[in-house]
Order: sequence, then C-alpha cells, then structure tokens
Amino acid sequence: MTRIELIQQALAVLEPTLLEVVDDSARHVGHAGAATGLGHFNVLIGAKAFAGLSPVARHKLVYQALGSLLETDIHAVGIQARVPAV
Repeated sequence: MTRIELIQQALAVLEPTLLEVVDDSARHVGHAGAATGLGHFNVLIGAKAFAGLSPVARHKLVYQALGSLLETDIHAVGIQARVPAV
C-alpha cells in the first residue's frame, strides 16, 4: 500500500466528501526532513465533521486521524480542511 493510500485510509474515519492527497516529497529533496525518508504531503479534505469547528480544531481532527503515520510515514503535512457546501 502506498503512503497516499495509507493516508486516505486513515482519513476515511472522518467520512470525507472530498479528499485529495498529494505527495510533495520530491520538492523537498535535500531538506533535512527528507533525509529521514518520511514524506511531505498536502491534504485537501472536506467533511461534515468539521462543521462548527475552528481551523485549528479541524487540523487537530486530521492529525488525530493520521495517528502513528505522523511518526512512521509523514514528515510534514499541509492541510486544507473544509466543511462541504450544503
């Protein structure tokens, strides 16, 4: 399973209506974090679970869902967490 698939699987708990995961690791070659072998990712996620939450609270939910991947596979993650349009 690829890292993108692992991230998608982990974020499925939030029941996203929109989910895009981009591996941006190639742009960080030579960066100290890249030397660890962990990846750089950008996530665009829309979920009803974010309704009424501040951006910081939304990010916390994403980090919680990613769990141990933040230690084993992810060095950095950019997050855009949105509430789906009704």
